[in-house]
Amino acid sequence: MSDGDQTDESASPQFEAPDRRSLSALPKAHLHLHFTGSMRHSTLLELAERDRIRLPASLTEDWPPQLSTTDEKGWFRFQRLYDVARSVLRTEEDVRRLILEAAEDDAADGSVWTEIQVDPSGYGARFGGITAFTDLVIDAVRDASARAGIGMGLVVAANRTRHPMDARTLARLAAQYSGRGVIGFGLSNDERRGDTTDFGPAFAIAERAGLALVPHGGELRGPAHVTQCLDHLHPDRLGHGVRASESTAVLDRLATDGVALEVCPTSNVSLGVYSTLEEVPVRTLTDAGIDVALGADDPLLFGSRLAGQYAVLRAAQDFSDAELAELARMSVRRSYAPSDIVNAGLTGIDEWLGNPPAEGADA
Repeated sequence: MSDGDQTDESASPQFEAPDRRSLSALPKAHLHLHFTGSMRHSTLLELAERDRIRLPASLTEDWPPQLSTTDEKGWFRFQRLYDVARSVLRTEEDVRRLILEAAEDDAADGSVWTEIQVDPSGYGARFGGITAFTDLVIDAVRDASARAGIGMGLVVAANRTRHPMDARTLARLAAQYSGRGVIGFGLSNDERRGDTTDFGPAFAIAERAGLALVPHGGELRGPAHVTQCLDHLHPDRLGHGVRASESTAVLDRLATDGVALEVCPTSNVSLGVYSTLEEVPVRTLTDAGIDVALGADDPLLFGSRLAGQYAVLRAAQDFSDAELAELARMSVRRSYAPSDIVNAGLTGIDEWLGNPPAEGADA
């Protein structure tokens, strides 16, 4: 199966809008993209065939997989697919290829800046330790950025299913690279696992190093967990955070504290957080005064890349081009891109909106 077979809403006929502006031409920043999950499906198949790795049907003929993480077994199935995908990355060249292709795909979708998130402990054993792997990824990001023509930054993410001491180790690692390729520190995996308060010390290490604090929260757990993240992790942005929409008080807190949310509509529906794209509460969040940056999360498992997130809001929630442009502005403003990229991105968004839609433009 080629990349052209991907179920990406930005390319699907049902999302075409010939009288509207091209969403792939809209400048934007991609702030929620996982390392393994950014892999092209065609690359997964090629690398697996090379090393004779047997992939489950849900990653081959039944791709993209049918997923739901409403219970613990569902998350286990999701994580198992993720681990299988990770296993095909065997060489330094594989890592460089993944990052370059992710950069190229984001550039084609209009990204001027991409922040890619990785947990080095998931690769350290195969690549000479977490420091050596981080060095490799930073160098690969630098090279991919230059070759694809977009800015890129790296977020080191801890795993909440592991011991909080492991998170402190990764926070110290990230701190060592602050200003040298690493721009942030995150916390991912099933937010129903582990005690969020126990990860506070790791985030304090990252905060002292001047890193962006970007943990996941408020997706599989409700608004009370958003509050817990705010109290103990002090995020600048929160990965997902959509369940904050269930509490006016939490919405007000996010707006007052100036915490942006990285919202991934396609993955929210794929994982069973919402039943339909119409339910993803983007307008509720922005109407509360919260900045929202759309992200693709894991295109490999959800079948949709960055422009597809804008396309589904256009199609499912009737977002106007002006509203989509404002979401793009929020993503650029809340990125950790250098000021020249931010300014150029904002100018490009204004120009995109100022030009009339071309007949036959893609969605």
